[in-house]
Amino acid sequence: MGVRQWIEGWPVYRQLTGQDPLGRGAAVTSDHTRHLRARTEQADKVVKSICPYCAVGCGQKVYVKDGRVTQIEGDPDSPISRGRLCPKGSASKQLVTSPSRVTTVLYRRPYGTDWERIPLDKAMEMVADRVLSTRRDTWQDEEDGRPTRRTMGIASLGGATLDNEENYLMKKLYTAMGAVQIENQARI
Repeated sequence: MGVRQWIEGWPVYRQLTGQDPLGRGAAVTSDHTRHLRARTEQADKVVKSICPYCAVGCGQKVYVKDGRVTQIEGDPDSPISRGRLCPKGSASKQLVTSPSRVTTVLYRRPYGTDWERIPLDKAMEMVADRVLSTRRDTWQDEEDGRPTRRTMGIASLGGATLDNEENYLMKKLYTAMGAVQIENQARI
């Protein structure tokens, strides 16, 4: 290829001398870019979702091909985010598809040094047993002659990703168990 052909093939030269002075079309395309296709074009289906990172609840469009997530973008139909996502929301595909994502329950025994995999049902039973025994062992019917009917051995610190409905249900659950130390960390 000669120098003249190289210069005429250079996108900046095509932009300055051609019909595309703003560089939004033909001036900046190449053989390679003409054959590129968006990951969203190949999707079998698009599922609407909500970003899991904070309590704002930005809408997302999740593109799926062959049962696997291929792309996650902002949903323009969302009245909250109108198609925009913050950097964490834009990177949420990595949350779902990362090879280092933990997908099983890991348990480390007291004084243990290694993690072991246990079934989800067993983990849920262990949590329930510990909540019940903690409530039983730390229950206070009264203090200084006044009724308290509470436990100070159970507390809840919810994350900012919880919405109002989830916080409402958590508050009801923990209050029914007698817990009084309940915080939801919602600061948005």
